Parts: sequence; C-alpha cells; structure tokens
Amino acid sequence: MRIGAVFFDLDGTLVRYQGVAYESSWGAIGLAAGVGKEWDELLQRYRGKPDRYPDWVKENARLLRGIPLKAVTEKIFPPPYAPGVPEAIAELKSFGLILGVVSSGVSLVAARVTEELELDFYVANDLVVEDGVFTGEAVIRVGLADKLAAVEREAHRLGLSLAEIAFVGDHINDIPVLRAVGVGIAYAPKDPKVAAAARFVVEDFRQIPRLLRAS
Repeated sequence: MRIGAVFFDLDGTLVRYQGVAYESSWGAIGLAAGVGKEWDELLQRYRGKPDRYPDWVKENARLLRGIPLKAVTEKIFPPPYAPGVPEAIAELKSFGLILGVVSSGVSLVAARVTEELELDFYVANDLVVEDGVFTGEAVIRVGLADKLAAVEREAHRLGLSLAEIAFVGDHINDIPVLRAVGVGIAYAPKDPKVAAAARFVVEDFRQIPRLLRAS
C-alpha cells in the first residue's frame, strides 16, 4: 500500500539537544530554566516507570512555575536539527506526503519545528504559559507508553490506515509504532531493540526519501 504520510518523533530524532538525557526537549527546557539538577533527579526517580509518566510531567511543570518563557526560548532556539533534516523534509514534501510530529516531547519545541520546516501538524505535550510566564501546569497529549494510540488518532483524522503511515523514531517507546505502521524507520536508534523493530535503520535523514521512494 502506498505511503501517504510520514510521522516523526521529536526528541532525539528531528531535534537532538546536547548535554541532556535522550537529547530531549524536556531536558533542554529544564537546563535553560535553571532547574536542570532537579529535572535530572526527577528523571532518575521515574526512569523505567512509564505508567508514572503523567506524574513526572506534572512535577517537571511545577519546577517551571513563575519562570519567563523568554528566558527559556532564547536558550533552546533555534532547534538543533539532526543531520539532513531540512534537506530530507524538503524532498519528502515534493512527494506530496503529509508530514507531522507525534511526540511525547514538548509542544513549545514541536510548534517551532513545525513552523520552521513547514510541516502539516504536530501533537505533543503542553507546558502552560500565561502572560509570558510558565504557570507550573502541563497538558499531556501523548503519553510515553501510548504513542501508538496518538499515531492511530492522527491517522484516523487524516483518513489513513496505519499501513499508509511511515514513522521515524529513535527510542524504545517508539517500538510499538515502528512495528504497527506500514514503514518503520529507526533513526540513530538508542537501543538495538529499536533497530530490530524497524524495517529500515538510518543515521542521516537524507537517506529517508530514497528508502520511501523505493518501498
């Protein structure tokens, strides 16, 4: 069946923030906000407990209460794109594909990436901001352990089956999606199990258009 859309993971995939766990937008925001130590302590406390992900997100969000948004964005933007991302996205657009982000990362970064790369949509988790300041609240839209459900919702919204979706991810929480979609692509996989779950493994985004054209 022909691929109609490519969904991308965000953290460690489209963007790769250095010096933080999993190259993630969460870690980059915590570091930029001056709460990196506390952020890391929470990560250690909740690591390996995907069912506690909502609690982890809420505790992270509380650490940001009262911090100006600008103090963070001036340090995390422009996003550090993975090698070949802009070129690959431009080529994939020429195929007429729908392109979007489905991520357990932060919508603050997903929105910027979507705008800069001119993607069609994004779904990620919100850190609530009012009057230019983080409120300490969060809205979870993509849980760490239920990304497949988010992918299914977006596919349904677009009128596509999972067989018509290609997904690009890097981490173990992407494994259910990589196995379920028409074409699973592991980009710079963080674990051998991720590579094993994918049809293709790439180290540079510029490989992706060629693979999709041939698949």
